[in-house]
Amino acid sequence: MGEIWEGFKDAYNLLISFDEEVYKIILLSLYVSLTATFVSSFFSVPAGIFLGIVDFKFKKVVVRGIYTLMSMPPVIAGLVVFLLISRKGPFGFLGLSFTPAAMIIAQTCLVIPIITGIVYNGTKQKGQRIKMVAKTLGADKFQTLSLLLKELRVNVFTGIVTGYGRAISEVGAVMIVGGNIKGYTRVMTTSIAMLQSMGDYSMAIAIGIVLIMISFVINGILYNFQQGE
Repeated sequence: MGEIWEGFKDAYNLLISFDEEVYKIILLSLYVSLTATFVSSFFSVPAGIFLGIVDFKFKKVVVRGIYTLMSMPPVIAGLVVFLLISRKGPFGFLGLSFTPAAMIIAQTCLVIPIITGIVYNGTKQKGQRIKMVAKTLGADKFQTLSLLLKELRVNVFTGIVTGYGRAISEVGAVMIVGGNIKGYTRVMTTSIAMLQSMGDYSMAIAIGIVLIMISFVINGILYNFQQGE
């Protein structure tokens, strides 16, 4: 117990002294996760709405595929991305292995199914009704899409926040494609895993505290947004 308490005190000192290594790791984690979430949202939100209001052949297969990918183990996503961008892979000429860009790609692959699935569920329940209201009001396609986004904003926001939570807490995939290189691809989750194995509990606790604070803020925002509705 004493060791844990000492770890918390050292962690506090690291945070208030603005330790360069700790804050580099935090900023890189935020950059990678926010970028992956933004890119994922750009594709997933329209895809989820489309799936919710449009019927087409093999739609059930597509939906089941998305639900399956929502629970995909991160190490599998990391392995697939690594094989694609490794030197011998089809995209090896891009030189993305062990870079922050590779980590963004891996997290994007994990987050896209989550946001798509959540937006699809919301659209499936309310999308057709909203579409009929828009049609009754004589709205064109752009106005219909705007109305859908407005009425489904809770589902869209929930999907984006949930996706970001998955990205910021990811370990396996970013470890495989990023390599956990100090000062370059080392993020909060991979740092905690490495520091724990090295017995450096103070820095591990410091980074863990920041990770928990980020999760608390994200969930607080989501809770207030839903309560406001």
